This record gives sequence, C-alpha cells and structure tokens, in this order.
Amino acid sequence: MIELYFAATPNGLKVKLFLEEIGLPYFITPVSLSKGEQFQPGFLAISPNNKIPAIVDHAPAGGGSPVKLFESGAIMLYLAEKAGRLLPKDIVGRAEVLQWLFWQMSGLGPMGGQIGHFNVYAPEKVPYAIDRYTREVARLYGVLDRRLAGREFIAGALSIADIACYPWVVPHEAHGQTLSDFPNLERWFIAMAARPATLRTYEGVENAYAPKQALSEEERRVLFGQGER
Repeated sequence: MIELYFAATPNGLKVKLFLEEIGLPYFITPVSLSKGEQFQPGFLAISPNNKIPAIVDHAPAGGGSPVKLFESGAIMLYLAEKAGRLLPKDIVGRAEVLQWLFWQMSGLGPMGGQIGHFNVYAPEKVPYAIDRYTREVARLYGVLDRRLAGREFIAGALSIADIACYPWVVPHEAHGQTLSDFPNLERWFIAMAARPATLRTYEGVENAYAPKQALSEEERRVLFGQGER
C-alpha cells in the first residue's frame, strides 16, 4: 500500500494521476500547505525539502522496511519500476522517456510555477517577471507541441513523461497560454483529459491557481516567506 502525502498542486496531482493510471493501491494523507503542515517534524522526516508530494511505500518489492521518497520525478520513476508499467524496459525507450521526464522537472514545472505565482499569487503585478515567464512557458509549450506532431504520446506509448507533463498544462490559462496556439499539444491534452484515470484524479479537486479569496498575511508568509530557518 502506497501512502501519498498530497496537496492539489500540479506536482501532487501527477503522482496521484500515476497511481490512478496504473492501479496501485494507495491512500492519501493530506498536507495543508497554507497551514504549514509541510513543516511538521513527521513530514520533514519523509520530505526534508518540506515540499509535497512524498510517499511511503509500506510494502516495497522484496520486503523490508517502508521506503520513504520525496521529489515527484523520483517518486514516479520508483513507482514505474515497482509496477513494471509506463516506463520502457529497453535502454533506448527508457532513455527517451526519462529525458522528457527530466525536461518537465527542470523546465515546464519550474517555469509554470513562476508564471503561476506572478499571475495569481504575487501581491503586486511585476510586468517584467510576467512577460519573462509567459514567454518562456510559451517556448516550452512550443517544444512539446513540436514533439507531439505525428505522435499520440510524448515518447510513443503512454508513459510517465505524459503523466508528469499533463498537470502542468492544466493551468494553461493561469500561465497566460492559449492551447489553440499549439494544435498538437491541444490534441494530446484533450485526449489525456478524457482518460478515466484523469477524470478520477481531478474529481472534486480545486484549481490551485484560482484561489477563491486573497491570501492572509500569515498564509502568504507560510507559503512564500520561508528562508533558511
């Protein structure tokens, strides 16, 4: 049984989507980020970077003590190997999937997070930052659009690359993007959105980039004001 420490951010959702897609038994331990639960000692013992998602595999392959993991890319790679699904076994196919997983981790996610922050959560508009990150996300969408030309999925068959990227395209409006500008990406996105696992994953989930009310100063401090200590 997999215990998923979860909040409904794109990184949290991609692990949930993965678990739904492959059908591994799991249960969710919610982490309220605005209340600072990510700084509790019990959570830090699993995720020392005080970020979600994190997992505990209470039944690792081969037995032994529970496996604790943080970082969504590492989690998805671990679970794909555990389940023997969504990651090719041949070295070339595996490398192709992993390069796009790492592309998401190093580019699409961080840049999407930045423009989401400056468009939605920043207490004041910073035109230079908004322009900078909107342009970079558009560039990344273009990379993915070209990759998907003539392909149903990012690396041939459905893989952890698709699972990792999809939740970071869901908030495209908050990223200042119009999917119709990227027809191959839009086709892929519509197909991914219609998958039963995706529907289950997003059922009842609030959009993290569409807060219903302004953050309090305390919530802002907890979410965005942490320094070294």
